[in-house]
Amino acid sequence: QCVAVGDGLNYEKPAQNPVLDAKDLPEGFSRFDFRDPKIWQEPDGSYSAVIVGQGRAEGGAALLFRSADGFHWEYVTILDASRGEYGVMWECPDFFELDGKQVLMAGPMEMRARDEYHNGHCVIALIGSYDPETCRFTRESVQLMDEGIDFYATQTLLAPDGRRIMTAWLQTWSDIEDKPQGAKWFGQMICPRELHLKDGRLIQAPIRELEAARTNRVYHENVSVSQPTTLEGIRGRVADLTVNVAPDGELYRSFTIKMAADGEYYTSLTYDTYTSRLTIDRSHAGSHCDFVHSRSCEVRRQDGALKLRILLDRNSIEVFANDGEQVMTVWLYTPQSADGISFSADGKVKVTAEQYDLSF
Repeated sequence: QCVAVGDGLNYEKPAQNPVLDAKDLPEGFSRFDFRDPKIWQEPDGSYSAVIVGQGRAEGGAALLFRSADGFHWEYVTILDASRGEYGVMWECPDFFELDGKQVLMAGPMEMRARDEYHNGHCVIALIGSYDPETCRFTRESVQLMDEGIDFYATQTLLAPDGRRIMTAWLQTWSDIEDKPQGAKWFGQMICPRELHLKDGRLIQAPIRELEAARTNRVYHENVSVSQPTTLEGIRGRVADLTVNVAPDGELYRSFTIKMAADGEYYTSLTYDTYTSRLTIDRSHAGSHCDFVHSRSCEVRRQDGALKLRILLDRNSIEVFANDGEQVMTVWLYTPQSADGISFSADGKVKVTAEQYDLSF
C-alpha cells in the first residue's frame, strides 16, 4: 500500500513508499490479495484504514490499521472475515458508524449461491457494535445491499451535514461482455444513496439533492388497473417515478410494471402477493448475451400494499421498494426509442403514480 500527497488535483508519491507491505500482514495472509484501502481521520487527528486481505484460515478479511501521521502504519486487528461463508476474497471494504451501530461493508468474490446470494460478486453489510478501546467489532447481522443483478464495489463518504452517502459500480464481473453497440463508453455508477438504519435494517434512498433535478410533474391518483394500462405523461428513459399500489377490493394475485418498452423490448417489475416476492426481469431488454437477466427479493409487507420508487437513467433501472427496505439495480441496453411504461394486474389494483423528468 502506497501514499500520495496532494491538494485534490496534483499529487506526488513520497520516497518512503510503500508504507505497508507483506511484512505488515498477519501470519498466513497473502501478499498478493492485499488491496483497496479505505482511510478516515479519527477525532484525535490520527488515521485509520480498513484494507482487505486473504488469510489461509480466514479467507477474505477486513484488516484494521492505524497511523499517527498517515505515513507510518501498524496492523491492529482483523475486524471480521469470511471463513468460508461469504466468498473466497473480499474487495472494497468500508467501516463506519451509522445511527448508533457500526457497519462493515465489503464485496465478497466467488460467493457460493445460497439463500438470496446468487450473483457470485455482491456487496454485504455486516451490522454490529464496535469497541474503539479494544478495536473489537461484534457482528450482529448480515444484509445483502442490493438484490438486483448489477451492483458492486461500494464506497461511502460522510457529508458535511452528517449524512452517509454511498456510490457503487452499476455492473458486475459476470456480465461485462455486454455493452451498447457502437458506444464509446462502458459502465456507470448508481445514483448516490443516503444510508440509514431502521429496526436493525440498512435503508437506502436516492440522495435528496436529486429533487433539484426534477421537472414536469405528472400525477395520477387511485387509477383502477387490471388489463394493461398506460397513463398520460408516464413514460421515458430518464425519470423519477413513484408508484403506490393497493388492492381494489379483494387481494390481487400479481402486479406488473413494464418499462423501457415498445413493440419489441421491455423490462418488467412484478410483485406476487402470494409469495411476497418482487421480481425484475430484463430478458426482453435487448441484451446480446445469454446470462442472468432476472432476480427477485422478498418484500416485507404482505397486505398487498406496495410503494416503489424507480429511477430510470437511459441504460439503468434502480428500484427502491417500501422506502428503500429493498433495492434492486440492473443495467439495460435497450434502444432509447423504447420509452413506454405500462401497468397491469392479475386481479384489480388501485395505482397512484407520480413521475418527474430529470434534467441535469
